[in-house]
Amino acid sequence: MLHKKGCIPTYLAALIGASFAFPALSNPVQGLEAGAEDVERVEVIGARQAYRGNFSTLETPQSELVISSDVLIDAGAFDLSQALDLSSSVARQNNFGGLWNSFAVRGFVGDENLPSNYLVNGFNAGRGFGGARDLSGIESVEVLKGPRAAIFGRGEPGGTINLVTKRPTFDKEGNIRVLAGSFDTYRVDLDYTTPISDDIAVRFVGYYEDAESFRDTIETKRRAMSPSIAWQIDDKSQLVYELEYSRQEVPFDRGVIAIDGVLGLIPESRFLGEPGEGPMEADVLGHQLEYQHDFNDNWSALVGVNYRDTSLEGSATETGFGDVIDGEINRFRRTRDYDATYQVFRAELTGEFELAGLAHRLIVGIDSDEFENDQVFLRVRGDQFINVFNPVYGAYPLPTPGPNTDRVETQESLGVFIQDQISITDKLDIRIGARFDDYEQELINRRSDTTATQTESRVSPQFGIVYQTTDTLSLYAAYGENFRPLSGNDADGNGFEPNQSSSMEAGIKFTLNDGNLTGTVALFRVEQENLLVVDDPTAFTSAAIGEAESQGIEIDLNGEIGDGLMLWASYSYVDAQTENAFFDANFGFTVEAGSPLLNIPEHQLSLQLVKESELSGRPFEYGGGVVYVGDRNGFFGTDFELPSYTLARAFVNYEISESLSVRGELENLFDETYYLNSFADVWVQPGAPRNFRVSATYRF
Repeated sequence: MLHKKGCIPTYLAALIGASFAFPALSNPVQGLEAGAEDVERVEVIGARQAYRGNFSTLETPQSELVISSDVLIDAGAFDLSQALDLSSSVARQNNFGGLWNSFAVRGFVGDENLPSNYLVNGFNAGRGFGGARDLSGIESVEVLKGPRAAIFGRGEPGGTINLVTKRPTFDKEGNIRVLAGSFDTYRVDLDYTTPISDDIAVRFVGYYEDAESFRDTIETKRRAMSPSIAWQIDDKSQLVYELEYSRQEVPFDRGVIAIDGVLGLIPESRFLGEPGEGPMEADVLGHQLEYQHDFNDNWSALVGVNYRDTSLEGSATETGFGDVIDGEINRFRRTRDYDATYQVFRAELTGEFELAGLAHRLIVGIDSDEFENDQVFLRVRGDQFINVFNPVYGAYPLPTPGPNTDRVETQESLGVFIQDQISITDKLDIRIGARFDDYEQELINRRSDTTATQTESRVSPQFGIVYQTTDTLSLYAAYGENFRPLSGNDADGNGFEPNQSSSMEAGIKFTLNDGNLTGTVALFRVEQENLLVVDDPTAFTSAAIGEAESQGIEIDLNGEIGDGLMLWASYSYVDAQTENAFFDANFGFTVEAGSPLLNIPEHQLSLQLVKESELSGRPFEYGGGVVYVGDRNGFFGTDFELPSYTLARAFVNYEISESLSVRGELENLFDETYYLNSFADVWVQPGAPRNFRVSATYRF
């Protein structure tokens, strides 16, 4: 499908012919292999992420949180949702039966019928149907808070998640990890990088996982690989290609139900679907190509192209929205065949110069993307009852679903952006930026044989100011506007005006302990309009009539607080609610103004302490963490709530030798019953009881 509309060949031609060059990689090439004495060593060009520029933490007038690979390992995070639990600004949302990542940043989530978008090395990558994102090939997770439309383009108003991948280095090294845990969980990870010549290095990252679950009858299989190759063309230029492949087989699991609004009347292990359906299958095949170059010490540029193909298919029987009568609830059966492609091109120039006696740091660029979302959705309702207290699977023949949705939607955009951070004095900087987006949407309804198109142009401005009072403390404030295109159609078959938002934030950034400990305290307020609400659930149409706001405070503190003692702390207070009343046809009632937004806790905390020590002369690491999530609305527009929960975990890690280490982890230490998220009182995702993992890692 690379030939679609000529986009990829055009981009590659532009890439080959361009004289742009890229800023440095997230894992930049680090020189030639030691021991090649007759070859000049290639030095690092410098490390800078795409769209980010060369700014220290204290110089950046926005709140950002970078979760490194060490922190992810210590937290026992294997997928993106677990990683984002480390940021209190991010709240879990309905994860579509475990088949995708869905999250809200600062109270706001995207389209409930699509996964939450995220970036991979600056490329849009999260809106497809490839299953929950595993962290096997990820070096770090960046939580970039606040509106980022002025640089990244259309996106979520609360913030942007960017994943930085593991890339080749010229240091030959590798490791293999073997893991076993509760619920018959088995996993193998491999990570190996090596030079294959004086200027070319490769890396292979992959995993295989086979696991049952605390949920009855649920078993999953996941596998992925991420090979990459880096070419150090000369001491100023690099070319990197990355491939992403994954396949997941995951049963569709809507979770448990609250009977008459009460949770816990059935076990958290109770599965209410049909095991005979088999798993849903989610696949990803993606490519990223980046070329970077430094013209000199002050100017650099990049060109990049990305193509990602995802699919989700399978059938599932799900509980409906009716009441439990005599112990039974009705269900419906649905079949999904979803395909999505995402292709992105970008080019960016960054540099530093002086003008009129003022120092400028400039980012200017152009990008374009095309997202194609092809959905075939079948459904059948009827007498498919199940007894929630004594389920009998396979009691009914599986009915054949009939047509419901058959459509393909294409979103295309072209954006031009500029950002200039001007040093007014040695201590005072201002940031001014804007982005112009030209956007086109086409929605083809194959059932009704109709086509609707619309075009939009948007300017997204940003303003920021940062004052560095000392070498260890700065004050900042920022304002930005954001827009996000909306998928789907209204009752007349037309598309929607984009979701619009504005955001303000102000805060303090500081470093302590000789720069080893960094912190941010931020106040924020976000306002949104044109939020989608269900207009006709039978026709699968919506209306863009919702308004909402979010405000709160965030505190992030992480780094070394003592000799070998590492702290990670993140706390947030978020007040997120609707601003207008509207009728929700999905459930047949009016959502009043001032209603809390779904799955958004007012208070959330993530805390982790890790101690590095020695045992019998060998490195020994131990620690633990606590996650607290407050009460949340569990059924939008009603008073149904998910209760608060506090989870504790602990781990130990011991290096038996320079090449072998062992690790033990215990999750949910106090075996708390808890619920992660919900869509309504009949679709509630329970959390796992106390469980353990043991693993061994061999380095070579």
